[in-house]
Amino acid sequence: MNKRLSLFFTVLAFSFLPLPVQVMAQNLVSADVSETDDSVTGTVSSDVGSVSVTIKKPSRNPATGKETQAQPVPDSYGNVKLGMSVDDVKEMLKKDSQFGYRGDRDVSLMAGENRTLIETDASRYSPHSYLDRCWFQFYEDKLYIMTINMNQEKLDHYSVFSQLCEKYGTPTSLNPDKSEWVSDSVIVDLERPLSIKYTDRVVMEKIQNASFVDKTAKEKSREQFLEGL
Repeated sequence: MNKRLSLFFTVLAFSFLPLPVQVMAQNLVSADVSETDDSVTGTVSSDVGSVSVTIKKPSRNPATGKETQAQPVPDSYGNVKLGMSVDDVKEMLKKDSQFGYRGDRDVSLMAGENRTLIETDASRYSPHSYLDRCWFQFYEDKLYIMTINMNQEKLDHYSVFSQLCEKYGTPTSLNPDKSEWVSDSVIVDLERPLSIKYTDRVVMEKIQNASFVDKTAKEKSREQFLEGL
């Protein structure tokens, strides 16, 4: 840890001490600074007490190399937010012309499942938009996936990737097909050629677990039938 950073923590942490303690400890302050991959912690001690201060390191944009303070992974695009009801999403799409939403003609019920799908076509019905086709998927009347396709004639993958890194930090995972930012509740994927997918992680895991249980039950039923032959 360099001397300038150590001195910075000494001054910063010292300023958090109550004023009487500051006065008593002016000549007795020492700093103990430790570092992890994503934060720096400094502890200032004296004979009258101690205080610790932790500062999160800024992320470095892998596209530009510049440092940036990452924002939380988003659960919304525009005014449309994961967890909204079908009716609420319809209202938001009506108010935002960039999606090219035409009303109930863009809403369908997925066959054999209790899931609703809204599909919009901005390239056709909102030609000045930066968007292309978009999909909004619902489970138990709650939005859990929205896929925003962008107009490749107006935007490019590098510009979008750089902006996402600037706002949300280094991707959690990165491969030639997609970049992924993950939090406890949301997954955001930038997929090629040029789309962003927002996923409610909790609901997705619930659906996957239910699917696994259903598959296991069917497999057991099949085994039982075969054993009875």
